[in-house]
Amino acid sequence: MKAMKWILAAALTAALFYAPKVLAQQANNKPTTTESQETNIRAYVELLRSDVKTKKTAILVELMQLTDEQAEKFWPIYREYDFELQALNDQKLAGIQEYAKNFQNMTDEKADELAKLALELENKRNELKRKYYEKVREQLGGIIAARFLQVENQMLMVIDLQIASSLPIVEK
Repeated sequence: MKAMKWILAAALTAALFYAPKVLAQQANNKPTTTESQETNIRAYVELLRSDVKTKKTAILVELMQLTDEQAEKFWPIYREYDFELQALNDQKLAGIQEYAKNFQNMTDEKADELAKLALELENKRNELKRKYYEKVREQLGGIIAARFLQVENQMLMVIDLQIASSLPIVEK
């Protein structure tokens, strides 16, 4: 049972993070931004997202250990959370694409803009987690809310590490 949890977590991580690697590889090559490349990247990201959502849900089902009654309350709240998180992830992806586009010709101004965007998105994500922690706590109590926060934080940390390790460090 525990081995299955880790296998699912590893699969989630592997599936989710091919997109940033593709973007980082583009940053290392001469910039060739074409409509078809952008369309392909968007399609690839959407494919990964659908696969990741399935795996993430399986991990949550396994780790949250909810009764049927608890699950009826939890999953609608989680779907709301995930929808809002996806909007933040879209902004993060746009920032990564902007970074990839400007990587070879980075200016102080662009680096500052991208760094501030990353900090702003991190703050918004923490606010979102706080908001949904409270919603889960109100409906299901502190233990389940803490478990939700713990599991979500673990998955997000793995994802963040994967993204960060995929991107080249700013030069100059």
